Amino acid sequence: MSQDSDTRTRAEERAERAERMAKEGAEAMAEHHAQAKAVDERTARLRALRLAKEAAEAEAKAAAPAPAPKKRKRS
Repeated sequence: MSQDSDTRTRAEERAERAERMAKEGAEAMAEHHAQAKAVDERTARLRALRLAKEAAEAEAKAAAPAPAPKKRKRS
């Protein structure tokens, strides 16, 4: 009888361990996805800021008068 109870105890322990591992794995994947989403959001925000800055610089450059041509010295 003790062998049956030992076998049953080991089986229960294996089942509990498998369940715990599955739960921890799911939590780790959820954390990984949350971090990846945060990185993607920051990247999109920074890209938008960079594009806005580049557009403003291009607009300012287009609005600025063209510099006068330099005179060449004659030797």
